[in-house]
Order: sequence, then structure tokens, then C-alpha cells
Amino acid sequence: MITVAKAPPYLAIQDAGRTRFRSAGVPRGGAMDLFAMRAANLMVGNEADSAVLEWALGGGTLSFRSPLSFALVGASARATIAGRSVAPCTLTRAAAGELLVIEQFVTGRFLYIAVSGGFDAPVLLGSRSTYLPGHFGGFEGRLLRTGDQLPIGTARAAPPEGFHCAAELMPRYDNEAVHITRGPQGDVFSEDALRVLSESTHRISSASDRTGYKVDGPSIGAAPGSLPSEAACPGAIQVPGDGHPIILMADAPTVGGYPKIAVVSEADIPIVAQRRPGETLRFEIITIEQSQKALRRRATDLNTIAQLAAGAASARLLHM
Repeated sequence: MITVAKAPPYLAIQDAGRTRFRSAGVPRGGAMDLFAMRAANLMVGNEADSAVLEWALGGGTLSFRSPLSFALVGASARATIAGRSVAPCTLTRAAAGELLVIEQFVTGRFLYIAVSGGFDAPVLLGSRSTYLPGHFGGFEGRLLRTGDQLPIGTARAAPPEGFHCAAELMPRYDNEAVHITRGPQGDVFSEDALRVLSESTHRISSASDRTGYKVDGPSIGAAPGSLPSEAACPGAIQVPGDGHPIILMADAPTVGGYPKIAVVSEADIPIVAQRRPGETLRFEIITIEQSQKALRRRATDLNTIAQLAAGAASARLLHM
């Protein structure tokens, strides 16, 4: 059991989301940075898509009621456990009664906390994730509050304390370049619009949340005419009438009527997700084949983390 001793402004239970209900209007939801969520789970011996805590917007404290292994992945934050510094992407052991304090975010937007056994929230529509607009999933369909007690699932064999995920296996969150492919309505925009999109520096607007990130910068102009609503997905770059793109994120609706000039490569969605308001990015157009190759590299990196963690866990058992 873990108790939320002091809740930050944003703290929710998330997993990989709901992938089979888009036809019923239910978004995928789940973690904004799926790679960080999965890497954190693998490091503590969980299945990759187990439920974790998604933490943002400020500091707070968790109280461990029983001994647990945990890992912090994604955003970089100053954190301590019982007064000791906690390294990122490193398996750390907490004893019963110890406090994990997240003091301040240094870089990034979403921090993922995985614990051995995962968070045992109810499964709804195939997922434990919190969908705040619908008020369901996670912990009573809401953000976590001070005093909430979170049950933990059954832990599997985990690597020893200090097991670390090498930086080269993680996305380059500091990379300003975000790769995109042409969208389904790319042809209705002028070549000048695509040039402005791909050659300008864009800034994440304060009008950004789990539904979508609006980007400020040069207007690329609106597409001529109107379109009926059609299927949409995380990563799609829609262009409303003011010509300032919106990147759809995890909680985005399943349909939309704005034309989609481009789509963020799935491999780079974690990089977008970790951008704070005011931070910049640039779009680089690539082919679908290049995007698929990049996603395969991400999958290979996760597989490497899984193999290294399993090997370390096995070695630990042999020496017990």
C-alpha cells in the first residue's frame, strides 16, 4: 500500500490506455509518454503496460506502507527517499514507513513512478487508466488527493537496487526536432504552408493539456473549405481557422473536423509530450517508412531494457 501524503496539482493512475473502444468514442487515454511508462515498469520487473503514477505540475510526497522497489522515469525531478537522493531511471528500494519526496521538476513535463507489482486499480474497458474528461478509470475517475491509499499488485522478481537504464536507450527529450509525416489532408494545403510548418520554430502554448498541445509561431494559414468530421488519433496535427496547429495528445477525441496537415511520428510523441508551455520544437518531414523504422528502434530499446532487467533479476535470485 502507498499513501499520498501530499498530492501535487496533477497526479493520476495511468497505463497504456484503452485501445479497442475508439469506435464507441472512447479515446486511447493512458500515459502521455508511453515509452517512459513502459521503461519504468520494465525496470521494476512489471509487465510493460502495468499501471503507474503520472505526476506533473509540482512537488509532493508519497508514503510507502510496505517495502517496495520503484523507478522514476520521464521528466527529471529533484527527489529524495528518506532524505537520500533518488537517481532517475534507476531502481530504488523503499523500506516500510519511508517517504518519497518529489521536490521540484528540473526538465520535462510528466514523471512516471512505477512500483514493483504495479498499482492495483480496477480494470474498466480493458485499462486501469484515468480518463478525467469522462470521470472514470484510475482512482474513482479523478486526480489523486492527499490521504488517498493506493493498493499494489503482486510483485514479480525485480533487478537489484541500483539497476540503471542507460541514457542511450531513452528518447532524446532535449532534441528540438520532431519528425512528422504528411497528413491525410496534407494535399489541400499549399506548399508554402508545409514550408512554414517545417522550417519555422514553434512554441508550445499555455493552451495545452492531455487533449492537445497548441503551438504558437507563424500561422500556416487555414485550409480552404470545410471538412466533415473523421477519425483522429494522438499525434495528428490539426489546423484550425487561425492557422496555428494543434497536436492531438492522449485524451484527444476520436473524431475531428479540422484538416490534418501532418502526423507526428509515433516514435517522437514522447518528445512532444514532455515539452512544457513556452518550450520550442521544430518539425522535420520524413517518409512513413522512416517513421516506421524509428518506431522499431524504440521497440528494440524497450526490448533491450526488458532483457537487461530480466537478466539482472535472475542474477539477483541466484545470489540470494
